[in-house]
Amino acid sequence: MARRPVALAAAVVLVLEAFGIVLLNWILSIVVDRQQMSLAGLQPRAMSAGSWVGGIVFGLYLLFCAAVLLRTAIRDRAPAGFTRIALISCAVVHGVLGAFAVGLVGWVAFLAMTVVLALLVLTLVAYGEGREGEGRGAPENGANAPNTPNGASPAAPSSA
Repeated sequence: MARRPVALAAAVVLVLEAFGIVLLNWILSIVVDRQQMSLAGLQPRAMSAGSWVGGIVFGLYLLFCAAVLLRTAIRDRAPAGFTRIALISCAVVHGVLGAFAVGLVGWVAFLAMTVVLALLVLTLVAYGEGREGEGRGAPENGANAPNTPNGASPAAPSSA
């Protein structure tokens, strides 16, 4: 199955998106600062710093999710625990951003968010919760077959 390339593609896309988000928020902070914009009495400097810090935090979040995807692709093992929850939250964020993007930016932005969402969901589904044989001690030699008398298979007729 092509789950490694999908995870790698999703990681690359998230890295590019992280840099784009940081760049966008940096430009927004410059615009707010130069035009002395204010919202509800906040100082323009505070709004500029807030935009910059928000962009950095969101960019770091996307980079963390990209690192999780890269690690998943390299090790070819499903993310578990907190890292799986982080990827699920990243997929949810992209779904919500895609819904807002239709009205605010347009269909191209919606398509971009949907592609990232699809890559994330495909990676999560392809790796699943944890499959047998991924180093978790899968039973061997039919150990998971139902208990039957004298070791006979359930389909075989009894000789009694």
